[in-house]
This record gives sequence, structure tokens and C-alpha cells, in this order.
Amino acid sequence: MKVVVQRVSQASVTIDDKTVATITIGLLVLLGIIDDDTQEDINWLCNKITNLRIFGDENGVMNNSLLDINGDAIVVSQFTLHANTKKGNRPSYIKAAKPEIAIPLYESFVKQLESNLGKKVQKGVFGADMKVQLLNDGPVTIIIDTQNKE
Repeated sequence: MKVVVQRVSQASVTIDDKTVATITIGLLVLLGIIDDDTQEDINWLCNKITNLRIFGDENGVMNNSLLDINGDAIVVSQFTLHANTKKGNRPSYIKAAKPEIAIPLYESFVKQLESNLGKKVQKGVFGADMKVQLLNDGPVTIIIDTQNKE
């Protein structure tokens, strides 16, 4: 699994001019899934995301996590995170999991993140043409790949 985590002061997901998710302070998580991803990857990644100390404390130092600030999250499926651009100019998405594998893992990821946060997590719609808006706070953008756990 690969994620792009963005600290936001607001974010939303719109499909066909209808807003399906919206948050203020929190994280926008773009999630890319491959066939080899497992529940172990989900558990590790959700723990990492909920405990990332990327929010300012009283001194403006990034010492607080999403849990510490009681922030919100939106998770958006993003198969293009696994694009291979090595050959030619048209990206290949062959590494991205097919829907029959990706959808259950996506749903499991959202449920685990909800469990870690103790609250509902907003989400996009898997496979939909979504318009994602965000106001990146910082900007703070972090890429995490479960293939490179360190």
C-alpha cells in the first residue's frame, strides 16, 4: 500500500456536483493498493497515519498527531499512485490491484482507521470520477509505502 498523506485545514470530495465528503482540520489520505497488500499492511499503515506527529503544538512545533488534535480524515482510493512511468509517456497501472482485490482492502483500511481514531472517517467513492479539493496546511505532504517499512 502506498499513501499520500496531506495535512489540511479543509478538504472535500465531490462527485457529479454533489459533495460526498468534507472535513476541516485533519488529513486527506490518498490510498493506492496492490495485489500483495494484506491486513498486516493496513494495520501498520493506519497506526502510522493516526500517530504521525505533523500537527503543531502550542509552540508551533510539529509534535501532535491526528489523535492528539481530534482531527478528521478523508480517504480517497488512488490507483494512480502505483503508476509506472519508466517506459514511454503513457503511465502503466499494471501494479495497481483490480477492484475485486482493492475494494475489500479499501473498505478494511477505512474501518481500521475509524477504529484507530474512534470516529467516522469520510471517504470518496471507489472507482468514481472524483473532484478532490484541499487546502494543504503547511504545506505538509508525506508519502508512506508499506513496501518500505522502516
